[in-house]
Amino acid sequence: MRSVELLRRRYPAVRLVQLGRRPGIAAAFNACIRSARGDGIVLLNNDTEPAPRWLEHLEAACGADPHIGACASKILFIKDRKTINSAGDFYRRDGTPGNRGVWEIDRGQYDQSPHVFSAMAAAALYRRAALEDVGLFDEGLVSYCEDIDWSFRAHLRGWHCRFAPHAVVYHHGSATGGGSYASYRCGRNFVLVFVKNMPGKLFRRYLPLHVARELWLSLKALPHGREPAARAWLRGQGAALFALPRYLRLRHEVQRQRLVAEEEIDRLLSGDWHFWR
Repeated sequence: MRSVELLRRRYPAVRLVQLGRRPGIAAAFNACIRSARGDGIVLLNNDTEPAPRWLEHLEAACGADPHIGACASKILFIKDRKTINSAGDFYRRDGTPGNRGVWEIDRGQYDQSPHVFSAMAAAALYRRAALEDVGLFDEGLVSYCEDIDWSFRAHLRGWHCRFAPHAVVYHHGSATGGGSYASYRCGRNFVLVFVKNMPGKLFRRYLPLHVARELWLSLKALPHGREPAARAWLRGQGAALFALPRYLRLRHEVQRQRLVAEEEIDRLLSGDWHFWR
């Protein structure tokens, strides 16, 4: 409530969308998107600090190509402003997402503007036309991987995601999440994002790899069963099994709307096949 009071007192021009509950980040994003105006929608988490001209650089990267559906910021850790949190996100063929460059010292090695698999939604710009075409964030995922899921669906529809290296944001990271909650959500959502979005031939090709990866993660967690994060991960994997029937139905709808060849999707995926890492 203190944040609400602060906004109203110091920034009366801000249009506040107050949900009155904690519905998860996907639903919060969607509520703000529905109430926003303009051709570009910017998402910025409450534990971030944008550098000067951050938004200008994002807009320039997105505006350069009408096929760009989203733009990713260069996100650095706020406590160590030379260390990378994300230079755009990737997605492996085994169904594991990750942050490009995480924990690396920023020496300019990511200062190009390539297409990446996804933007970290903690600080990203989305084109309204892409949101209208692809749909909003999947509220069934609640939190974590909702941005990867949206980007996967966007790629299936032919949209791209560009990394804007000069759009810098400093990020605390998991200031209102993390811990066992993150472990539970990731344990659940890694499975559901793969099942929902991986196209037919690629699904059949990489499902054994995905299952092997999940089994390895389960075996890795079991010896640490007394630790909250490990127990939460295992509960999340169990919750994914209960959610599978619904996500198989969603899969049918998502794949029915695919516009691009499976080979094009395969080229977007990371080639790290080593599930034991």
